[in-house]
Amino acid sequence: MEMDSQETQPIISSSPPGRISLRPMTLSDVDDYMVWATDPKVARFCTWEPCTSRDEAIKYITDRVLTHPWLRAICLEDDRPIGYILIMAVDNIRKEIGYVLARKYWGKGFATEAVRLVTAEVFKEFPEIERLEALVDVDNVGSQRVLEKVGFTKEGVMRKFLCIKGSVRDTVMFSFLPTDTLK
Repeated sequence: MEMDSQETQPIISSSPPGRISLRPMTLSDVDDYMVWATDPKVARFCTWEPCTSRDEAIKYITDRVLTHPWLRAICLEDDRPIGYILIMAVDNIRKEIGYVLARKYWGKGFATEAVRLVTAEVFKEFPEIERLEALVDVDNVGSQRVLEKVGFTKEGVMRKFLCIKGSVRDTVMFSFLPTDTLK
């Protein structure tokens, strides 16, 4: 089921401890977006290059973020975005989850909370899907740990699977099924 890009209904409001909430991103988030989008260490495993100007960030948010069928800002209690999480259609029965977080917040459980929130609700919002997938670069150990903490199954390494910024990379495939248990 494809969502119309005009649908912006959030599926989750906040995590149980209330440390984060998820909401649609807006153009007014541009300055917070720039914090992570300009950081080469954050962009290292992403398909996009670091953002180089505020105008470029505005264009990216306008063209790619606001038009995305399911992308949510990961926000702190003050509603300030520290990253985003998204769901992408793979086919009629599979979706892929992806996320990015400002480096200042790495290792503090925020990505794990966001992935847990989305994973807990995605099969309710999209009852037709049989599988939620995540593809992670073999060297992105932190992201692999996030998925493992939530309860995703590490299925194996897809050798020479993705070309990221001109480099053909091995990728770890993770999955979560509706019958799996969240940790």
